[in-house]
Amino acid sequence: MPHASSARGFSLLEMLVAMAILGLSLGALYQATSGATRNVRMDEKYAYGVELARSLLADNAAVPAGGLGRTGETAGGFLWRVQASPTRFAIGDLPQGALQDIEVAVSWTDGSRARQVVLHSVVAGVAAQ
Repeated sequence: MPHASSARGFSLLEMLVAMAILGLSLGALYQATSGATRNVRMDEKYAYGVELARSLLADNAAVPAGGLGRTGETAGGFLWRVQASPTRFAIGDLPQGALQDIEVAVSWTDGSRARQVVLHSVVAGVAAQ
């Protein structure tokens, strides 16, 4: 008759150590996954902010010769501002206001952090009709 002590299995201590290692591994994997998800969300918001700014710049390719100031907010909580003013320097025979310095700013919050994209360009100024 075989002796009962010859049947070998895992001791309770070995099982506790294995479970602790498994718990630590799963915790680290969960943190890495949630960090990657957070980064994707931040990147999506940044890409949307850049595209919104580019779209606003394209929509305002020609502004009134006296300048322009507009603000708004998207349904997603993105605040935007378009500000145009006549350039400070004269270029050739162009009349004052023919060229406009334009600034488009889009801002949003990402968790507790405020984010912003600002684009600067020069656009045509058109006389009011």
